[in-house]
Amino acid sequence: MNRSRFGDLEVITHAPAGAPAFATPLLFIHGAYTAAWCWEEHFLPYFAARGFACYALSLSGHGASRGHGHLDQFSIADYVADVAAVAQQLPAAPALIGHSMGGMVVQKYLEANDAAAAVLLCSVPPQGLLGSMLGLMMNRPSLLADLNRLLSGGQPHPESLRDALFHQSIDAQTLARYYHRCQPESHRAIWDMTLFDLPRPSRVHEAPLLVLGAEHDQLIPASQVHMTATAYGTEAEIFPDMGHGVMLERDWQKVAERIADWLADHID
Repeated sequence: MNRSRFGDLEVITHAPAGAPAFATPLLFIHGAYTAAWCWEEHFLPYFAARGFACYALSLSGHGASRGHGHLDQFSIADYVADVAAVAQQLPAAPALIGHSMGGMVVQKYLEANDAAAAVLLCSVPPQGLLGSMLGLMMNRPSLLADLNRLLSGGQPHPESLRDALFHQSIDAQTLARYYHRCQPESHRAIWDMTLFDLPRPSRVHEAPLLVLGAEHDQLIPASQVHMTATAYGTEAEIFPDMGHGVMLERDWQKVAERIADWLADHID
């Protein structure tokens, strides 16, 4: 593992022990309220062991990247520019893996850029966040209130993190560690994902695409994952007995294996 700087952006890298088995590098894009650390827990070591050169970006205002003092100024377009800035410095056009908000960023990136392949993991759908927000308002109002509190820099209840990310059991110590690594999100980016800068599937450059979701996702329900797949003319795959934070769930390896096997069939 290596923490690199691509300009003012934090990029966590994991290289295979020997020569990479694939010429195509992987670029992981995190979701809202987190940073590149969420991939470092399990996915980066796993994919490096499978022979992939791995890079995980902390978007502007996140992790150790630039701009924490003016997080609310960053838009989805700014996050797309971050991805482009890193992708241009990689040895080849990457395969992109985007989780939640990161999946929205990947979709917007593909409107103007090519990629070797793309994985949308519990991604915000092209229709945006409005459906998710309405669902939370009706079914989980306390969780929505705590997410809004975190959005503005407040301290939500740790149990809200459990509800938002996990369906499987997680020990209190690990949950507390994740809780203290979460952070506010840009209001501007949230509004972009709700109304103002939604993806236009007809403009997205064609690339091999894998759309994955989780059965018990409270934030991006499986029905919305299916909507994303339909918009891009493919089929969604839904992992049973898992919540939104699939890369951190107890059964994370099932998801990683599916992605790695799919990538092995679709990239060089």
